Amino acid sequence: MADIKSCAATPAATEDEVRQGVELLFFAYRDFTAEPDAILARYAFGRAHHRVIHFVGRHPQMTVGELLGILRITKQSLSRVLGQLVRQGFIVQRPGVQDRRQRLLDLTAKGRELERQLSEPQRARIANAYREAGAQAVEGFREVLLEIIADEDDRRRFARELPRKQ
Repeated sequence: MADIKSCAATPAATEDEVRQGVELLFFAYRDFTAEPDAILARYAFGRAHHRVIHFVGRHPQMTVGELLGILRITKQSLSRVLGQLVRQGFIVQRPGVQDRRQRLLDLTAKGRELERQLSEPQRARIANAYREAGAQAVEGFREVLLEIIADEDDRRRFARELPRKQ
């Protein structure tokens, strides 16, 4: 990853452009999370609940260990949030098939409905931005986000297979 001095030295990104990029991320994140935050507030949930619901919804049967690896939070923090989601019927935990010590996570029907409510406005916002910006900008945006992700394993989650040469 390049530091701000090396970024500022390249003609493609002045220091002001880099600072503006940081500011744009703040404003975009604020607006991206506003609608889901209002929905979460009705349940007395926070963004940690949203993250858990999102990733369990995207990766059914994921283990608690895998979720901890993605979220990079303490077991204690996850336990509080996950326990609340389980008690209120949004997530179910089952023992692993191969290793009964594992806890596999799935959304319940109630959890899938909440996930839909939370993600629908975000998907609409992203789809609209993609439509307005165009395919080339979408690919550039994807590349920028991948470069912001520090962990190589996390980046690999989004790797695309290259087309085979004939």
